[in-house]
Amino acid sequence: MNGNLPCIIPPMRPFKHPAANDFELERVLYALSDPVRLEIVRHLAGVPEASCGELDGGRPKSSMSHHFRVLRDAGLVMTQGVGTTHMNSLRRTDMDARFPGLLDAILSHRG
Repeated sequence: MNGNLPCIIPPMRPFKHPAANDFELERVLYALSDPVRLEIVRHLAGVPEASCGELDGGRPKSSMSHHFRVLRDAGLVMTQGVGTTHMNSLRRTDMDARFPGLLDAILSHRG
């Protein structure tokens, strides 16, 4: 071999997201009980999508990975790989179908 092999970058693994009918109110409320996660959801409610970097607020990547996983597991956020970037969007339609009015009530409250 001459060392001139092409650089092959494997595609990102897709993230797991629950189906809307599997959303659990307790998980959603737990996810939203953390100020960092609530801030992420508030931001995503105002934009079509945002990268993890746009949402991290200067926090460590490991900490943010945990927050995004909790949000995904609850069904609040959809994360997709776009090139080398993770793009996040609020699963507003799915959440509104499963728990009508919940997000509106939470997002309208400023504590």
